[in-house]
Amino acid sequence: MYTASSVFLKSLADSGITHAFVNWGSDHPALLEDLERQMIEPNGQTTLEIITCPNEMVALSAAQGYAQVTGKPAAVIVHVDVGTQSLAGAVHNVDRSRTPVFIYAGASPFSSQGELKGTRNEWIMWIQDIPDQSAIVRQYMRHTAQIGSGSTIAQSVRRSLQIATSEPKGPVYLWARREVMEEEVPESLLEVSYDLQNWPSVEPCGLSPAAANRIASALLSANAPLIITSFLGRNPHAVSALLALSTLLSIPVVSACPTAVNVPFSHPCFAGVTFLAPGTHSPHLRTADTILVLDCDVPWIPKNDCPTPSTRVFVLDSGDPLRTTVAMGAWHVPAELVCRADAELALEQIVEAARKIDEQGAAVGEQVLSTADVRARGQALASQHAALVRELDEAEALYQELPGAPVSVPNIMGVLRRAIREGTPSRGRRSLVLNESISNYPKTWLHMRTEFPGGALSSGGSSLGWALGAAVGAHIGGKIAGLQEDCKDYDLIVAVVGDGSFMFGAPSSAYWMARKYNTPFLTIILNNGGWKSPKLSMLGVHPNGHGSRASGERLSVGFGPDCPNYSQIAVAASAGWAWGERVGDKRENVKDGLERVIAEAIKVVVQERRCAVVDCIVESI
Repeated sequence: MYTASSVFLKSLADSGITHAFVNWGSDHPALLEDLERQMIEPNGQTTLEIITCPNEMVALSAAQGYAQVTGKPAAVIVHVDVGTQSLAGAVHNVDRSRTPVFIYAGASPFSSQGELKGTRNEWIMWIQDIPDQSAIVRQYMRHTAQIGSGSTIAQSVRRSLQIATSEPKGPVYLWARREVMEEEVPESLLEVSYDLQNWPSVEPCGLSPAAANRIASALLSANAPLIITSFLGRNPHAVSALLALSTLLSIPVVSACPTAVNVPFSHPCFAGVTFLAPGTHSPHLRTADTILVLDCDVPWIPKNDCPTPSTRVFVLDSGDPLRTTVAMGAWHVPAELVCRADAELALEQIVEAARKIDEQGAAVGEQVLSTADVRARGQALASQHAALVRELDEAEALYQELPGAPVSVPNIMGVLRRAIREGTPSRGRRSLVLNESISNYPKTWLHMRTEFPGGALSSGGSSLGWALGAAVGAHIGGKIAGLQEDCKDYDLIVAVVGDGSFMFGAPSSAYWMARKYNTPFLTIILNNGGWKSPKLSMLGVHPNGHGSRASGERLSVGFGPDCPNYSQIAVAASAGWAWGERVGDKRENVKDGLERVIAEAIKVVVQERRCAVVDCIVESI
């Protein structure tokens, strides 16, 4: 017997979905029954690989990590309204990061007298029935729809995936009543292919010739051009296009609130990272006369730092330049030109236009690209980059040697970076850093000095608890993406989290999943004893107020006096499979202890293929 659920699962598989991260409930009998049918048939396996997730937010975070690595959506299956709500802040993250994910939730049956198969037979089905289930998540979704019949499921699935994978990419949400998914269907429906051949994603678009020429002319005539980006590196191919333009004209590139590697750290045009706190933006912002804002949600905060009113500004975004789909309410960047264009295509067009304009100028003695000004700008950028490297080196080498002194974040990141290079087969080239260090975002991005596009990611949103689940999903996605010749996963995945982020990540579920599905990763916890960001927010408004002199404990943002033993949470959740240790707790010299523990942790992950957790005590809030 085949049901609408049979068609649903086949439609997902035919459309390229390989994994479903699931949290089952009373609305899923037909799905469970069909999965077992698939198992006992001659093929002996399900069309989708099912990843059991004891926590829904971890499920969606894992699906996000999978999609961030592969560029392809995974499915998430949850239980009625309560499971939808338990997706929690991960819904915000997949929306803001423009990550394609297919979410399905069942719903309470609509019949109660035994009229249809799947009718109500449990008391919870009355209290879990709400007027508009998709309203819970609709404002974060690219598309929501109710499945009404087994005969239309394939079309609903394909339309949803077409939307999810078109710019601006993002999550979609389908739901169905239990009776609908129990509907018996003819075998002929299972003989049809439900691939996406005639449901393609919308092709990326470039700039109009006029726009490309206008931007190229502005950059050619600028004395102090600047590029600001945040997430261009989500498309690794766009990085080389960005480097082509920045190198051609010696333009500094600043990563504002980065969520991906936009520029290799060692490139002289890399002008640093900012998370826009007052006085922390690049000095280039205040001197720039032309700025290209490229795939960036917030290039600057007017109250904190901003360019001069005379600065020419151009905004390019791959799918939502006015933030109407990835809805942000009040949003505005003052610009003379706003364009919807794929970054890779647009940058190639700008480079081509710049070269043509320069060739035309050469005929009348007005060539720009080979002038002394461009060369001097390039030399200045190289000098500034060398100064940045020296500053980072000095910070990483400066250890506090007092008894019981905490370890610094630069120390940790420097040791970690070197240990990855020495302890992985590819010397770090196939390592992935998932950065959810929040108040330590800038230090982590800078001190890890990531070189490779795709080598570091963050959630793209502000809901904490992404990294642990994302590490599991990224490990699974790494195998699918074939990141190594033998299609194994990464050499090493590292999740860098704060102690608050760690607890938000439902570690009991995340490490259970890591053990069950054999997805080892290293967790570095920057343990400052609580939530530092709320305290920083308070100081941003009340720098000299009553709270400015209070400890984290007094402000109720601290986790003391006895903080959890975080590493042992992972050990317990994985039934002793994970390994963990704490550094900076007075037991030995901080420098020696840090190097020993991180080297051991990498060995555990890379050679023994187990999870490792290093709990680093940093300066307390």
